[in-house]
Amino acid sequence: MAIATIRPLYFCTIHCPLTTNHCPLKSSPPMNTDYIDLQPWQVGIAAALILISGAISLLLRLGLERRLLVASVRTVVQLLLVGWVLEWIFKPNQPWYYVLGMLLFMTIIAGGAAVTRCERRYRGVWLDSVISMGISSWFIGAVAVAAVIQVQRHEQTWYHPQYCIPLMGMILGNTLSGISLGWDRFGDELAQKRGRIETLLALGGTRWEAALGAIQVAVRTGMIPTLNTMMVVGIVSLPGMMTGQILAGMKPESAVLYQIVIMFLIAVGTTLGTVMVVLLSYWRLFTPWHQFIPGRIFPKNGKKH
Repeated sequence: MAIATIRPLYFCTIHCPLTTNHCPLKSSPPMNTDYIDLQPWQVGIAAALILISGAISLLLRLGLERRLLVASVRTVVQLLLVGWVLEWIFKPNQPWYYVLGMLLFMTIIAGGAAVTRCERRYRGVWLDSVISMGISSWFIGAVAVAAVIQVQRHEQTWYHPQYCIPLMGMILGNTLSGISLGWDRFGDELAQKRGRIETLLALGGTRWEAALGAIQVAVRTGMIPTLNTMMVVGIVSLPGMMTGQILAGMKPESAVLYQIVIMFLIAVGTTLGTVMVVLLSYWRLFTPWHQFIPGRIFPKNGKKH
């Protein structure tokens, strides 16, 4: 087995007519798979930079000092906690329900976080957000693991946490933004164009005809950030997944392929999640008898009248 492995490289080295500058096997050094372990004091240097943001807030009287402090502490605590949890879940031979339990927890938290960003609510918005988040993200995540990466073909379990959890995390994070922006804009459109909507319904229009304009604007709003990112990815910014893989020692061309895959997954997941939450909201706010019920919408910090 050793001879069979070494001979092709030996034959190539001795007999190949290409020079060192033209042959990739001769000219390309092996990728460095080592990465630099960060020490707590190095993390502390990066954390101290947040003082610049605090100083600007004080100078301009933005009133963000407390929020910066809370956000900084939460960032450290949350990431340390998830690091410990993932280290435990990534241990070999962990049962499948540990991984699915982690994914379910992430989905519920993401669905709730999407609602907290919105200025308007209605009864059932939390459930609609979690449902939209779960169906869209889990569907796209399943396609990624089973059909795109095909984890099971590489002697890995279908629920392998090394792939399932990071991929789902990126899909959930971006779908969260789409759902939040989509519902927020849908609520604004319904509030601002209430008179037009009620006039259309009074003149015999259907609920779909009355709400279509608001639905289109809301879905477009939820999709635009992802589309903008896709337009400049690799030119203006290097995405987080690609950067992390390169820092960990993966070849840049392999990291690029993974990033291309995740960008398409994020785009579709965001689209599905935004469409679902807008449609669920539409069904709650418009009756089957083509009536608009604006009283079901209430402010974020207020009560339903």
